[in-house]
Amino acid sequence: MQIDPKQPTTKNPPEMFAGDVWLDPIAAPREPGQTMTVAMVRFTPGARTAWHSHAKGQTLHVTDGVALVGTRDGRVVELHPGQTLYTPPGEEHWHGATPDDFTAHLAMLDNAQDPATTTTWLEHVADDEYHRP
Repeated sequence: MQIDPKQPTTKNPPEMFAGDVWLDPIAAPREPGQTMTVAMVRFTPGARTAWHSHAKGQTLHVTDGVALVGTRDGRVVELHPGQTLYTPPGEEHWHGATPDDFTAHLAMLDNAQDPATTTTWLEHVADDEYHRP
Protein backbone atom coordinates (compact mmCIF):
# COMPACT_ATOMS: atom_id res chain seq x y z
CA MET A 1 0.00 0.00 0.00
CA GLN A 2 1.21 3.48 -0.79
CA ILE A 3 -0.29 6.86 0.08
CA ASP A 4 0.81 9.59 -2.29
CA PRO A 5 1.20 13.20 -1.22
CA LYS A 6 -1.22 15.67 -2.76
CA GLN A 7 0.13 17.10 -6.00
CA PRO A 8 -0.19 20.85 -6.52
CA THR A 9 -3.11 22.21 -8.51
CA THR A 10 -1.92 23.61 -11.83
CA LYS A 11 -3.53 26.03 -14.24
CA ASN A 12 -3.82 24.61 -17.73
CA PRO A 13 -2.00 26.51 -20.49
CA PRO A 14 -3.82 29.02 -22.72
CA GLU A 15 -2.45 27.30 -25.84
CA MET A 16 -4.80 24.39 -25.11
CA PHE A 17 -7.57 26.00 -23.04
CA ALA A 18 -9.75 29.12 -23.17
CA GLY A 19 -10.61 30.66 -19.80
CA ASP A 20 -9.48 29.42 -16.41
CA VAL A 21 -9.06 25.66 -16.18
CA TRP A 22 -7.40 23.95 -13.21
CA LEU A 23 -6.05 20.40 -12.97
CA ASP A 24 -5.37 18.16 -9.98
CA PRO A 25 -3.48 14.96 -10.88
CA ILE A 26 -4.96 11.86 -9.24
CA ALA A 27 -3.29 8.80 -10.77
CA ALA A 28 -0.54 8.01 -13.23
CA PRO A 29 1.02 4.73 -14.39
CA ARG A 30 3.25 3.10 -11.76
CA GLU A 31 4.05 -0.37 -13.01
CA PRO A 32 5.20 -1.65 -16.41
CA GLY A 33 2.18 -2.10 -18.66
CA GLN A 34 -0.01 0.36 -16.76
CA THR A 35 -1.22 3.29 -18.86
CA MET A 36 -4.16 4.90 -17.02
CA THR A 37 -3.99 8.59 -16.11
CA VAL A 38 -6.71 10.26 -14.03
CA ALA A 39 -7.14 13.94 -13.15
CA MET A 40 -9.78 16.20 -11.64
CA VAL A 41 -10.32 19.12 -14.02
CA ARG A 42 -12.23 22.26 -13.02
CA PHE A 43 -13.55 24.86 -15.47
CA THR A 44 -14.79 28.35 -14.65
CA PRO A 45 -17.93 29.53 -16.50
CA GLY A 46 -17.20 29.80 -20.23
CA ALA A 47 -13.86 27.96 -19.99
CA ARG A 48 -13.18 25.11 -22.37
CA THR A 49 -10.51 23.00 -24.02
CA ALA A 50 -9.27 23.49 -27.55
CA TRP A 51 -10.28 20.87 -30.10
CA HIS A 52 -8.35 17.67 -29.40
CA SER A 53 -8.39 13.89 -29.68
CA HIS A 54 -6.89 11.01 -27.72
CA ALA A 55 -4.99 8.08 -29.19
CA LYS A 56 -6.79 5.60 -26.90
CA GLY A 57 -10.00 7.51 -26.18
CA GLN A 58 -11.07 9.38 -23.05
CA THR A 59 -13.69 8.98 -20.34
CA LEU A 60 -15.12 12.03 -18.57
CA HIS A 61 -17.17 11.69 -15.38
CA VAL A 62 -18.91 14.92 -14.32
CA THR A 63 -18.72 15.51 -10.57
CA ASP A 64 -20.04 19.08 -10.24
CA GLY A 65 -21.80 21.79 -12.23
CA VAL A 66 -22.85 21.59 -15.86
CA ALA A 67 -20.46 20.47 -18.60
CA LEU A 68 -20.59 20.85 -22.37
CA VAL A 69 -18.95 18.51 -24.87
CA GLY A 70 -18.82 19.28 -28.58
CA THR A 71 -17.98 17.14 -31.60
CA ARG A 72 -16.94 18.02 -35.15
CA ASP A 73 -20.40 17.21 -36.50
CA GLY A 74 -21.66 20.28 -34.61
CA ARG A 75 -23.34 18.42 -31.78
CA VAL A 76 -22.97 19.91 -28.28
CA VAL A 77 -24.25 17.84 -25.36
CA GLU A 78 -24.87 18.95 -21.79
CA LEU A 79 -23.75 16.71 -18.93
CA HIS A 80 -24.70 16.82 -15.25
CA PRO A 81 -23.13 15.37 -12.09
CA GLY A 82 -23.03 11.58 -12.16
CA GLN A 83 -23.06 11.34 -15.96
CA THR A 84 -20.15 9.74 -17.81
CA LEU A 85 -19.16 10.30 -21.43
CA TYR A 86 -16.70 8.32 -23.54
CA THR A 87 -14.97 9.68 -26.64
CA PRO A 88 -13.43 6.92 -28.77
CA PRO A 89 -9.84 6.96 -30.06
CA GLY A 90 -9.21 9.71 -32.59
CA GLU A 91 -12.57 11.49 -32.13
CA GLU A 92 -11.98 15.25 -32.22
CA HIS A 93 -13.92 16.98 -29.46
CA TRP A 94 -13.83 19.75 -26.86
CA HIS A 95 -15.25 20.02 -23.35
CA GLY A 96 -15.78 22.67 -20.73
CA ALA A 97 -18.25 24.64 -18.65
CA THR A 98 -21.42 26.37 -19.76
CA PRO A 99 -21.32 30.17 -20.00
CA ASP A 100 -23.10 30.43 -16.63
CA ASP A 101 -21.86 27.44 -14.61
CA PHE A 102 -18.66 26.04 -13.20
CA THR A 103 -18.03 22.38 -13.90
CA ALA A 104 -15.65 19.69 -12.73
CA HIS A 105 -14.99 16.25 -14.12
CA LEU A 106 -12.69 13.32 -13.71
CA ALA A 107 -10.71 12.87 -16.92
CA MET A 108 -9.52 9.30 -17.46
CA LEU A 109 -7.41 8.11 -20.35
CA ASP A 110 -4.81 5.55 -21.30
CA ASN A 111 -1.46 6.87 -22.43
CA ALA A 112 -0.26 5.94 -25.90
CA GLN A 113 2.98 4.01 -26.28
CA ASP A 114 4.62 7.32 -27.12
CA PRO A 115 3.23 9.70 -24.44
CA ALA A 116 3.67 12.67 -26.79
CA THR A 117 0.87 11.22 -28.97
CA THR A 118 -1.60 10.49 -26.13
CA THR A 119 -3.45 13.76 -26.81
CA THR A 120 -3.36 15.63 -30.11
CA TRP A 121 -4.14 19.30 -29.55
CA LEU A 122 -5.73 21.30 -32.36
CA GLU A 123 -7.16 24.81 -32.82
CA HIS A 124 -9.23 26.70 -30.27
CA VAL A 125 -13.00 26.30 -30.32
CA ALA A 126 -14.66 29.24 -32.08
CA ASP A 127 -17.32 31.14 -30.15
CA ASP A 128 -20.05 30.04 -32.60
CA GLU A 129 -19.05 26.38 -32.08
CA TYR A 130 -19.19 26.82 -28.31
CA HIS A 131 -22.53 28.66 -28.29
CA ARG A 132 -24.41 26.16 -30.46
CA PRO A 133 -27.75 25.08 -28.98
